[in-house]
Amino acid sequence: MGAISFPHIAQGGALHKRTPRALSIPREKKYLASMRCIDLHTHSTASDGTTSPAELVRLAAKTGLCAVALTDHDTLDGLEEARRTGKECDLTVIGGCELSVADGARRLHILGLFLPERPPGLEAKLAALRRARDVRNEIIVEKLRALGVDISLAEVEALAQGAVGRPHIARALIAKGAAANFREAFDKYLGARGRAYAPKDILPVDEAIALLREEGATVSLAHPYLLQLSGVALAELVGRYAAMGLDAIEAYYTDHTPSQTREYLALAKRFDLAVTGGSDYHGDVKPEARLGVGRGKLCVPAGLLDDLSRRRAAAGLPA
Repeated sequence: MGAISFPHIAQGGALHKRTPRALSIPREKKYLASMRCIDLHTHSTASDGTTSPAELVRLAAKTGLCAVALTDHDTLDGLEEARRTGKECDLTVIGGCELSVADGARRLHILGLFLPERPPGLEAKLAALRRARDVRNEIIVEKLRALGVDISLAEVEALAQGAVGRPHIARALIAKGAAANFREAFDKYLGARGRAYAPKDILPVDEAIALLREEGATVSLAHPYLLQLSGVALAELVGRYAAMGLDAIEAYYTDHTPSQTREYLALAKRFDLAVTGGSDYHGDVKPEARLGVGRGKLCVPAGLLDDLSRRRAAAGLPA
């Protein structure tokens, strides 16, 4: 497969500009439509977002995106609604998910894109992970109560429209005045160094990649900047994951700098990986990451979808 050209990056164009002024929906629509952009990393109320799958797809159509992928954390529950709404809006909707995985002591996320409507092996594994997450939620709530926070699991569940996770516990803490905002809730209680933290059951990276590939998904390394690696160390890691079956790398992302994006594009070329990108939209939980444009002028080129489709066709997989 030939390399993809990204002239706006090669010529020094920024992936996004961190301007304080947000684009309005009409301006975003004009920008996204003129640039032909897609968003392959989004979250809905099926996991920890605040926008329903249907609302998310309608927003994607309204803002002028050519395609959107729903990639909720460890669940496929929103995909049917998103696909149905995509047909109503005449917008390409790609079914996906985001998995938390472990590589020894390292924690990272991978995206599975182009999932079939009913992937049985993945659904069974995700159901087991959700059961473990339910136990984790109970442990966190009990720790909070032991710290003097008047909170119940029922109150947390009432705030969630889909799977219950730490963001919903954070919302309950804010509502009760135990935390001023999400950052404080995680720093003080829910994060890895928080007083009520409980570890999460996650899949080994090799098992997760194999599981997604068995379902015919395209597997992409999500937001690689969070690995806090560059140069030789990052190349060695990406090369090892490529040997496990990794198909792509998320080069375009809300918080990637232009230099990081160029490095990730170079790694994609070096290891013959496809390129993906997205905003990591969560709605009100993460307001700085707006659908399609991230912090302002993120644009994931629609041509990436063509390359992904060609690669999948060459592997005998549906696009």
